[in-house]
Amino acid sequence: MVENGFELARFNMVEQQIRPWDVFDPQVLGQFLTLPRDAFVPNAYKGLAYADIEIPLAHGQSMMFPRMEAKLTQALAIQPGDQVLEVGTGSGFLSACLAKLANHVVSIDIHKDFTDMAGRNLDALEIRNVLLRTSDAMAAPSPEGPFDAIAVTGSVPTNAQAEIFRQQLKPGGRLFIIIGTAPVMEAWLITRESETTFREEIILETEQVPLESTTQPEAFEF
Repeated sequence: MVENGFELARFNMVEQQIRPWDVFDPQVLGQFLTLPRDAFVPNAYKGLAYADIEIPLAHGQSMMFPRMEAKLTQALAIQPGDQVLEVGTGSGFLSACLAKLANHVVSIDIHKDFTDMAGRNLDALEIRNVLLRTSDAMAAPSPEGPFDAIAVTGSVPTNAQAEIFRQQLKPGGRLFIIIGTAPVMEAWLITRESETTFREEIILETEQVPLESTTQPEAFEF
């Protein structure tokens, strides 16, 4: 009975939240229709697993809105042979979405309790192509790179602070990252066209908690 309720909630999430955000890729929609998001949500919020909210996690973090997770996944255009980097593991739901579409995912989080929780959640669904690591992704490039796609689930305040992720892209690789400071932030899709050139596209305006090790710019005082 509960699972039937979750199936209806998943369907409504896709039809009422995700499709209206211009997410039409059938592979992406298929993942959000079939992956049990409730399996990645803390017990206190199970009943809200498919709601249009950011579900709270520890350390002042939260799961993205489902529509943002889907928009990110569609923008990265994951292919079956892709090597993917995820920055900000959280509960592991987006890791699972990416892993279902890609060949392999490296997911990094600064909090060990998050990588531990994600590991348990992924194991329960027998998702084996995710390497979880507890470290600061802003401190050094991932040794498994370069990558075909990079998903950064927290924001960085300046374009310059996205550089460490740009440089981990293969030619043709795509980076989804949110840049700016509240209340003005934008989701960018950055594509590496060659060793030295990048194409940048602003997808939408949004707001997201910063990655914890970012450096906030000094506020201008009049």
